[in-house]
Amino acid sequence: MALTAGIVGLPNVGKSTLFNAITKAGALAANYPFATIEPNVGSVTVPDERLDKLTELVVPKKTVPTTFEFTDIAGIVKGASTGEGLGNKFLAHIREVDAICQVVRCFEDENITHVSGTVNPIDDIEVINLELILADMESVDKRIARVAKMAKQKDKEAMVEEPILQKLKDVLEAEKPARAADLSDDEKKVIKGLHLLTIKPMLYVANVSEDEVADPSENKYVKMVQEYAAAEGAQVITVCAKIEEEISELEDDEKKEFLAELGIAESGLDQLIKASYSLLGLATYFTAGVQEVRAWTFRKGMKAPQCAGIIHSDFERGFIRAETVAYTDLVEYGSKPAAKEAGRVRAEGKEYVVQDGDVLEFLFNV
Repeated sequence: MALTAGIVGLPNVGKSTLFNAITKAGALAANYPFATIEPNVGSVTVPDERLDKLTELVVPKKTVPTTFEFTDIAGIVKGASTGEGLGNKFLAHIREVDAICQVVRCFEDENITHVSGTVNPIDDIEVINLELILADMESVDKRIARVAKMAKQKDKEAMVEEPILQKLKDVLEAEKPARAADLSDDEKKVIKGLHLLTIKPMLYVANVSEDEVADPSENKYVKMVQEYAAAEGAQVITVCAKIEEEISELEDDEKKEFLAELGIAESGLDQLIKASYSLLGLATYFTAGVQEVRAWTFRKGMKAPQCAGIIHSDFERGFIRAETVAYTDLVEYGSKPAAKEAGRVRAEGKEYVVQDGDVLEFLFNV
C-alpha cells in the first residue's frame, strides 16, 4: 500500500536532518530557507519485533519487513498560500501525501537562523496551520460558487455537497482545520476531490537539543506544543533530529548501545514511524513459510479478500478462504501444526475482518 507521510515545517527547524536520518538519503540540509525545493521521497522499514520472532520460529530463506514512505517537503513560510516563497509548489506537494508530520523547533541555537528571528513553537505551528487553512478556504470558496449554482437547478449531487462545503467553510473561517468539521465517512467521500490539506491527520514532532532528548519533560517549548496538540486531539513525539541522523549510520547493536548510554528506550525515528503508521489507521499482517516470512501493511477494517489482494490481485479475485492464526498463539505453541492441534488455527471466509498480527495463508483459485 503506497501511503506516505509528508514532513513539513518552517525553514531550519530540522526537517531535512530528520528526513536524512529516516532514509539515509542525504537530502540537502542547509542553514537557509528553501534548501529543499523538490520533495525528497524515501522508504523506511517499519520496526516490528514480531517479524524477528517469526523468523526465529520459521527459519525462512528470507525475511521481508513492511515499509512506509516519508516525503520531505520544503520549508513553508508566511504567505505561502498566496505564493510567497515557493508556496504554491510546496502546498501542491502536501496535497499528494496522506498524513502530515509537522516538525517544530524546540531548541535554542544561535548558530542556526530562525526564519522569524526568535524561537516560539506556537507561532511556528500557527504560521504553518494558517497557510494550510487559507489554501483550503480558497479551494472551498471556489467549489461553493460552482456547486451553489448547480444546487439551485436542483442537481441532486450538488444539493448533497453544498451543505458539506458550508460546514467546511464555517470551520475554516474560524481558523480551524477541516478535520475539525467532524465529517462522516460518506461526507468525506463527497469532498474527496478537493484534496484539502487540513483534512489530513496531523502529528507534531518536537525537535529538541541533544542535552534534552533523554528527558524532554522540562523543555518549556515541548510543553507548549503538547498543550496546543492536546487541544486539537493530535499526538506529539519528541526527537533530536541531529542525534537521529548520527545513529542512523550505526549498526543495530551499536545503535542500541548508543541509545542506552543516552538513557533513551526507543529511538525517535522508531517512534515517528510507528506514530505515522498508526495515524493513518494502518496495521500489519504476516505470511510465514520456509521460503519467506513477510510483513504486509493493510488498513484497519479491511476484509480477508482485500488483504489477499495486497499480495496479488489474483489472490483477491479467486479468494476461497484464509487459514488464520494469531501471532500470539503461534508464538505460544511454537509452530503452526502445534497451534492447529490446539485448535488455534481458523479457516476464515470473505467477511473476516483481518486483525493486526494475524499470520495468514490464503487459498485461492483463478
